[in-house]
Amino acid sequence: MRSEEPPWARAHGPAEPHGPNGPVESAGASEPVDPDVTPSDVRRRRKPWRSRRGTPVVVAVVAVGGSLGALARFGASLLWPTPAGAFPWTTLTVNAAGCLAIGVLLVAVTEVFTAHPLLRPFLGTGFLGGFTTFSTYCVDIERLVAADRAGTALGYLVATVAAATAAVAVGARGSRRLLAHRSPS
Repeated sequence: MRSEEPPWARAHGPAEPHGPNGPVESAGASEPVDPDVTPSDVRRRRKPWRSRRGTPVVVAVVAVGGSLGALARFGASLLWPTPAGAFPWTTLTVNAAGCLAIGVLLVAVTEVFTAHPLLRPFLGTGFLGGFTTFSTYCVDIERLVAADRAGTALGYLVATVAAATAAVAVGARGSRRLLAHRSPS
């Protein structure tokens, strides 16, 4: 029985055999490597957060982006309120739109453009993380069940997961097709 390397291992090379404290025992499988992270970055991440120079800036950027995303989501709920016991279309739409934008963003900044190192934490983790609201999704389900609308709650549960997953896929595939002419050959 032949073991074949996963595609990401071929693209990024073999995993580093030594960790920060010496050799790393391998169970036979390597983990995927984020293209924005080098092995030295991984070693540096094992230190306490205060010793990493860039961490406070990244945390601040994520916090600002998250605040703006949460404000945008709140604005959507004010513009399109959901009556008690009704299907939460606003939250479903916000989550799907945010997931679509995440698919577009991640393809653009990882496969097509060279982005500023703080763009992905600000927009992806911060703004779009604050804009998409899976905690409100859970509260909406709980409220629907409490209002004896278990069937609607189940439909909403499934529809949100399906819409969010499809939106990320459509965003990523669509971006790859639209931006393919811009990527270096």
